[in-house]
Order: sequence, then structure tokens, then C-alpha cells
Amino acid sequence: MSKGFSGIVKVLEAKLKKSQATAKKRANSIFTAMSVAHVDDDEIHNPGEVYHVEKVFSNGDIYMGQWSENCPNGHGKYLWADGCMYNGDWLRGKNMGHGKFSWPSGATYEGQFKNGYMDGEGTYTGSSDDTYKGTWVHNMKHGKGVRYYANGDNYEGQWRRGQPDGKGRYQWSNGNQYIGHWRRGKMNGNGTMIWANGNRYDGSWENGLPRGNGTFRWEDGSFYVGVWSKDPKEQSGTYYPPPDSNQTGNIDWDPQELYLVNLIDCIISTGEKISMYPSQKMVNWPCEGELLKKNIHKESDARRRRASTDGRLSNGGISLGSESEFSSDGGSDYFGSQRESQREVDEGVGAEELEVARAYVRPRIVIKPTSKQGTTISKGHKNYELMLNLQLGIRHSVGRPAPATSLDLKATAFDPRDKVWTRFPSEGSKHTPPHQSCEFKWKDYCPLVFRTLRKLFKVDPADYMISICGNDALRELSSPGKSGSFFYLTNDDKYMIKTMKKSEVKVLKRMLPAYYKHVRSFENTLVTKFFGLHCVRLNGPAQKKVRFVIMGNLFCTEYAIHRRFDLKGSSHGRLTDKSESEIESTTTLKDLDLNFIFRLQKSWYQEFCRQVDQDSDFLEQERIMDYSLLVGIHFREISESGEPLNTESSLSKVRTPNGNEEQSSKWEVIRLGSNIPARAELTVRSDEGEPQLVGEPTGEYYDVILVFGIIDILQDYDISKKLEHAYKSFQYDATSISAVDPRLYSKRFRDFMFRIFTEDI
Repeated sequence: MSKGFSGIVKVLEAKLKKSQATAKKRANSIFTAMSVAHVDDDEIHNPGEVYHVEKVFSNGDIYMGQWSENCPNGHGKYLWADGCMYNGDWLRGKNMGHGKFSWPSGATYEGQFKNGYMDGEGTYTGSSDDTYKGTWVHNMKHGKGVRYYANGDNYEGQWRRGQPDGKGRYQWSNGNQYIGHWRRGKMNGNGTMIWANGNRYDGSWENGLPRGNGTFRWEDGSFYVGVWSKDPKEQSGTYYPPPDSNQTGNIDWDPQELYLVNLIDCIISTGEKISMYPSQKMVNWPCEGELLKKNIHKESDARRRRASTDGRLSNGGISLGSESEFSSDGGSDYFGSQRESQREVDEGVGAEELEVARAYVRPRIVIKPTSKQGTTISKGHKNYELMLNLQLGIRHSVGRPAPATSLDLKATAFDPRDKVWTRFPSEGSKHTPPHQSCEFKWKDYCPLVFRTLRKLFKVDPADYMISICGNDALRELSSPGKSGSFFYLTNDDKYMIKTMKKSEVKVLKRMLPAYYKHVRSFENTLVTKFFGLHCVRLNGPAQKKVRFVIMGNLFCTEYAIHRRFDLKGSSHGRLTDKSESEIESTTTLKDLDLNFIFRLQKSWYQEFCRQVDQDSDFLEQERIMDYSLLVGIHFREISESGEPLNTESSLSKVRTPNGNEEQSSKWEVIRLGSNIPARAELTVRSDEGEPQLVGEPTGEYYDVILVFGIIDILQDYDISKKLEHAYKSFQYDATSISAVDPRLYSKRFRDFMFRIFTEDI
């Protein structure tokens, strides 16, 4: 049967590729009732066992290759009834690894696949020999690549979202060539056009034409320098004859000839379009075994629910029908309806980019009005007396006379036993004022160290006291953190007060000498700034103690924070199950919610990498883990409807934090971690298989301001964390959980940060 089946396949491959209509007709007439398998249907195989099958399905499709878990696994060949064919690697029913996809027209793609998408290094050869060889991302030409067009033209350079974008060289078949910058498939920025006759133009380009300062040179050495524009009224310049010559042959040359004559043949080829992407031919196999047993993880399920709520397309996935073994009609109806729903997204996109954009749906981002966090603690609040005690204690500690301190502290200042107790009776005492709260005791831990830290961080004592102990009440955040700690904010947002467990106090006191040395050595450190460590002990039978630390508030900036992320580099439990409509400006999202890659200017990126390395080394040496990078994003341009505008949008008016037109003179002083200008590139994740920690870049950018710092640095790898690691390792991938050894945590943290922060090109 196997030999006869192979013959059938060869005949089909030869005949079905002639035309799509013939292929469908042949499939319907010959194979409708046919089902052939190399193995017996009743044969029982062990779960996970890979074996060879040869199948013809009722709709005319054919698969021949390795099989496991009721779907293709390993190497195999799939032939669709319409003449498309894939021959290559499979993983759990998806094209994954190296393979070759061919179309009935004769076009082929050979290279890397990922979850059914052309992704990685690969070569596409069209039916007219239009060829692209280079990098692909999610069906898009993205990265470095070279394309040979059917008309003899070729382009070599950078690509973004399917079009030349960045630095590149385009050579026409007539010998003309352009070397320079591109944007969205057009010459844009600085560049040089060299004609086959030796003439050349060097200068600025805009939207495919010379615009701005530039020089046109003739082969004889004469040249014209000026300001260029297709509008003659804006054109101005000066002609210079050839050196050491009396020739004036070009003196009457009209600069408009550059547009009307010289560039008339310099048309950028659109090239051959890809009729249908391999991802649109993906088959949903009813895989049994590991994929369903894991249920694709809780995180993937939550992401699907969120995508469904927002009306997003899950990157090409087609739901499995209940009446047939699988769906393999190419998804034409499904994708057709999705294209209609994406008409607004596709408007204004280039011809090839439009085809590529249909491979995924851009998630909609909506920015809601910002508001202050927390609830003001007024009289009657359960923590009103605690706030009064805290303010009285801070006022006493900061205002207490003390000699001038040097930054060079003695070892005795860091003694964990160095603390000062003060009693605050209601009626007042020699050193404390009368107050309306109950009697309490106040403790300062290592007061000299924290006084010196405030000096090191350039905190003015009077401003510090007014922020915390002024007439304005503190604000309590609505819910405690994961550790059970409560957070309070000063009214001016400068400082955050966090209640602490006894174990956290011990960690901070233990690491205080190393912390002080680190923040003194590295002015741009990203680790949390600590200003004071205190304790309030309330009188009464319970003798309740409340320990707390005062820290700098990372998000104290004049920029409105539109999105905030808490990032660790782990995946287990790192998803906020919220739809876009539920996300507020104060919502803290997590790793699997992140849909951006942040591109920094070269100098800032280099400094970021150095500082992350230095801070991670410090935390690793102190046996600290479970810390995270808190990132706040401010979108610089927002439409009237509340959506951030990408860098290629052009609107005459946009909103800024104050609702006015942008004025750069208002921007604050930039330093690492605070008010960093950057470009955020939108990413998308596949919802199939294991959760993707970092999505695939789309080539869509936003101008943003970033605020970031390393927080939660008081969790050491104690016995409880070791037990948590051991327990969770039995249930989940050990590399995906937060509780890991500090050395591994540091490496994973750095690797993740250097993936989501990159140098801008």
C-alpha cells in the first residue's frame, strides 16, 4: 500500500500544481471518500511515540511523515488540495524549524518557520523569480535582507514590516542606484543618487524625492548647491562650473529637471505579492497528550480571554471545529472576515505592507485619564492614628540637632543594634510635643546612616519634613502588596512609605553597609533609594509594632505615567488577567502583559547595560532575589480618542500631559532611570504553545518617555524561598518561577532586560 500511495503523491504533486481550480476538482472527484494510512487505525501507540504515517483526508489533503500525539511531529510533507505544499519540520502540528513551502503558482519559501509563520532566515522566490533572501519576523521582511526584483532591480539593506526602512542600497536595472536612508519603502533622510551617466545628487530626501539641502554634481565636475523642493517657489541655489575650466554649459540648467527628467525612471518596484501566507494554511490538529494535558498553561488561557474581550485575532489561530477531524480549508472565510474588520487598521499602509499586516491584528491601546493613586487618610480612617504617629516621629527624627556628618562613616554606624527609642506621651514631654493620638514609642534604626544617605541623595531636610509631616495627609494605596505590606504616598508624590515584616528589616540592616557603599559608588544606580527605617510601637496589651521604610517614589515626575510594568524575567504567574478596557493608568502589569521593546539612544543604552550589570552583581552578592524592574511609560503623542500615535502618524495637533501642544522647553532634566527618551516598538505574541516571554517586533514605533528602577530588593533566598522553589519545581518549569537561586535569578533578570531594552538603530 505504501508504494502505491507514494505513486499517488507524485502524480498529485505534478498535476495539482498546474492550477488551483484543477487541483480542487481532482481532489473532490478522487479523494472525497478516500482515507489511507500507512499504519492501522486500530494500532495502539504509547503516548509521545513518534511513528510514520501516510494519510489522505476526506477533503483531499495529504500528509506523509512523522506522527505523534495525533498530529505531525518531526519531519513530514503536507499537500493541500489546492496545490500548496509544505515539506519540513513539524512540532505539535505546527510548521516549526526548517522547511519549504510552495504555492501552485511555482513560488517557494525555504527557511525557518515558527508556529506556522515565516520567521528567521529564509528565501522567498516568486513565480516571476522575484526573490528575497534575509530575515523574517512573523511573515514580514524585517531586519537585514536583499531582494532581487523580476524587472532586474535589487535592494540590499534594512527592512521593517515588509518594506525598505533604515540604511540600504537600491540599484535599478538601467545602472542608476541610491545609497542612503529609507522609510516605509521610500527614500527618506540623507542619501546619494548616482546615475549611470556619472551624475549624482547628495543630500536630503523626503517621501522619495529630494527635499532640503543638497548638491547635484555633473560628471565634468560642475555642481549645483542649494535648497531643493518639487515646488519651484521653494527652490533656491547656486551653480558652480567645473574647476580650472571656462565651461558654463550647465549654468542655465533648471533644478526642476531633477524631478521631471532625472528621476523619471527611478521608480521603486513594488515586487511580486505573496498570495497567501503559510500561516493562513495552518491546520488545527486535535492533538492529544502533552499539549492538552497542560491546557497550554493558565497564562495562555487568560491571554486568550483577554484577546477575545478586546476583539483581537490570536495571530492566525483558527478554532477547532467539533464536527470534523480538523479544519484545513486555508482559513479563507475566517481570514476574509478578519480583513474586513481590520479595514481601518490597513488604511494608508503600503501595498506589500498591507498584505503582511493581515498576518496579525494590531492590539488596540487606549490611554485613560491619569489620576492620583490611593485614598486620603482623614479622621475616622482606621490608620489615621498610625499616620499621626508616623508624622510626629519623622518630625522628631529629622529635626533633632545633629553634628555635621561626613560621607565617610565608621563601621559602628552600621551596627544593627544601633537604634534610638523615644517615648511620645499624649501630654507631651521634654523632647516631644503634646498630640491627639494615643501614647506610642518611636524607634530609629541606624539614624546616622540614613541621615547621611539623605545627604548623599541630595534630599533637603526641610523639604523632606514638609513632604511627609506637612499639613497634607498621606494617601493609602487601595490594596496591600503581594507580601501583605501596605503602602502610603505623600501628597506631593515624592516619597513612598512601606510597612515591613521583621524579616525584611533584618535583611535591610544586614545589607546596609554594602548598600551604602554601592549607592555611593554608582551615582546612576537603579536600586531603590532608602531614606529612613523606623518602628512605631503602640501602647496597650497587644504592644503592636509597625515597622516601615521610607523610599523615593519612582513615578514622581511631571510626565503622566500611562502604562506601568513590574518585570522580573519569569513567566509563571506573570500575567494580569485584564482586558484593555479594564487597564487603568495605575494598573501594574507584568511580564506576559508587556507588548513593547524599548529602543534607547546608544549612549543611554550603554549606560543602562553597565548599570544593570552593576546593580545585579550587588544584589547577587547580597543573596537577594525576587526583585523587579518597575517601568513607567509616557506616550508623547496621543490622539483625541486616547490612542497613542506611532512615529509615522502625522496629525496637526496632539495632546500632552497638560492637554496642550507639546513644548520641549518643559521637559525635565534627563538622568538614567528618569525621563529617558526612547522609542517603544510594539510586539505581538503567539497564543499557541508555551507562553512567549517576549513577543515578536512589528516595526510599529511610539515616541515615549521612560521612568524605571529596581524595586523589592529586600527578599533574600532564605529557607522559605528554597522550599517554595522545590515545591513549585515539581509543578512548573523551574526556570519560569520567581523563587530561584540569586545567581540564576540575576542571570535571568539581566538576560530579560537586555532583550526588552535594545540600542536604537
